[in-house]
This record gives sequence, structure tokens and C-alpha cells, in this order.
Amino acid sequence: MGKRKIIHCDCDCFYAAVEVRDNPLLRGRPLAVGGSPNSRGVIATCSYEARAFGIHSAMSSARAAQLCPDLVFIKPDIAKYQVVSKGIHEVFKQYTDLIEPLSLDEAYLDVTDSPFFAGSATLIAEDIRAKVSQQLGITISAGVAPNKFLAKVASDWNKPDGLFVIRPEDVASFVVALDVSKINGVGKVTKAKLNQMGIETCGDLQNVGEAELIQSFGQYGTRLFSVAQGKDDRPVQTSRVRKSISVEHTFSEDLKDIVSIIDRLPVLIDELRARCERKLGQDRVIAKRFVKVKFFDFTQTTLEHKIETAHEEWDSNDIYRTLLEAAWAREGKPVRLLGVGVRLSVRENVAGRQLSLL
Repeated sequence: MGKRKIIHCDCDCFYAAVEVRDNPLLRGRPLAVGGSPNSRGVIATCSYEARAFGIHSAMSSARAAQLCPDLVFIKPDIAKYQVVSKGIHEVFKQYTDLIEPLSLDEAYLDVTDSPFFAGSATLIAEDIRAKVSQQLGITISAGVAPNKFLAKVASDWNKPDGLFVIRPEDVASFVVALDVSKINGVGKVTKAKLNQMGIETCGDLQNVGEAELIQSFGQYGTRLFSVAQGKDDRPVQTSRVRKSISVEHTFSEDLKDIVSIIDRLPVLIDELRARCERKLGQDRVIAKRFVKVKFFDFTQTTLEHKIETAHEEWDSNDIYRTLLEAAWAREGKPVRLLGVGVRLSVRENVAGRQLSLL
């Protein structure tokens, strides 16, 4: 565990930070990057000044405007953020080739064999943060640790614009007091279940056997057992395998009935078909179709259908329509968002399993 040196870099309020950099008059003001509060807008990210009002990402823009009437809304400029992200990664590449991007503003770096600063991951992280600030005008928080799990926890420890280091010899004492909510994948439901079992911290989790955790949480129990002890053997992956392709539409007005829902389906499938043609890799095949329905109250449901034969048309309007009808019938409420997509699997070395896109 102590042989690896992992840095997790996470930009602070990335979209908002870029907008403030480009317009200093916004500095110090509550700012949200996202859709309009007068439509079905959703917050992508917000400044720390906005967070003080209880605003957060994925919140509806209308609700955010209620919480903070002086909130400044800015429409996302993804092309601009991509340029900044590319500049950040150019800085990363000065120290290592082992970079695992998680999003435009977040990445793991393995600097175990980096020759810079006599191999000090801490000094490398400090230098990265300084260069990004000087060259790109935004701040990065970083975590340094012997593995990915702890590095990600550490990067959030001293936000914003902070650095936190967990040395190998400090792992055991650090994780004992770590709240289970810090474990990736432990959301509200899992945390509540753990708390009901009397488990508040990783130290508590260490006292539970792996078999019991598997019985309660399935295979995820194995990961809980491992990370509770500060262990995480996952390597930094320089390439990520695409597992699905999808498109979603959020509507300015709720779709009240199944007829209006089905009317939107052809456009969604056309967009999905075009996206698959652009993004489907040579070693990936379409294994399942799925639909997503988000209702007016933000509850949602998904439904999928396995493709059985190589000759079956994956983009069949009829099957997607059947899936949508069944998914909507689960709640029968007005709909704010529809999504359609496909699940991917690795291509087998059998001609009959190589599904055509057309």
C-alpha cells in the first residue's frame, strides 16, 4: 500500500471559477452556472458564496433563486471550460504520464516514479497547484495519499485551495475516525443502513466481518470491508472504457400523458443513433437498450431490455416505446425529463455477436 504515491486534483467550483476569472466583477458575489430559473434549469456548479445559502449542484435553478434572490446566473460555456481543462492537463503531463481524468476538473495522478522534487508527491502537488493558479487563474485542491480512495478523501479535506497529505504510516489512525459518508458510493440510503447497524465510522466498519457486509450490501460489501482499513488496490487508469451511451431531454413544460411522451421519442432515438455512430468503439457492442423517466417531483425510474440476437435492430422505435410506456406506468405522473440509451459490452470473437449499428 505504501509503494504508490497518488495525487487527486480537484478544481474549486470549476465552472464558476472560470467565469469569475474572466469577469472579476463577479468576485465575491453568489454565482451559479446553470440553466435559467425561469425554465427547467438546473445548477451545474456554484461559488462558495452561493453555497452559503444552501445552494448546490443538481438543484433546480428556480429553487436556488428562492434561496438567494441576488444569485447571478450564467449559462454554461462548455467549450471554454474544455480549453481550460486542457491547459490543466498540460500541467499534469509535466510530472507524469499516468493520469486518470474523472471529469473536466478532476483527475488522479500516479507520481510514484516521477523524478521531480526527489520523488516527493507533496512537493509535486504544491507545484501543480501553483502553476495552475499562475497560468490559468483558477485554484485546485489536492490530496496526496498511498491510494486513490484516500487521495480523493484528502483533496476535499482543506477545500477550497488546499492541500492535505495522508502518509502511509498515518493511514491506520486516519481511517479509524473517518465518517462512512466519505466512502465513494455511500450515499444517503447506504449511510442510513450502516448507521442502523451501529456503524458511523470506518473504525466501526472494521469490526464487521466481510461476510456480514456482503450479506447486507452484496458485492459492494467487499469494497466497504477493504476501504474501511484504508486499502484500495485500484491503479490509475489512463484510459476509461465506455459502458453506455445516452441522450436526455429536459422539457420546459411537464409532459402530462403517455401520448405526449411517445411523441418525443423519435427525436431522442435519432440523436442516440447519431451519438452511437460517433462514439461506439470497435471493441464494443450494444448489449441492452434502456430508458430513463424523471417525473415532475424529481423521482425517477429506469427500465432496460436485453438484445438477444445479432440481427435484432437495437434502435427499434417499437421496443423503446414499449419501455417508455412501462416506465411511465410505474408512477403515471407528469414528466420533466426523458432519456434513452444503450449499454455496451466487449465484442466477442464470434461473428454472430457483432451487432450492426445500422
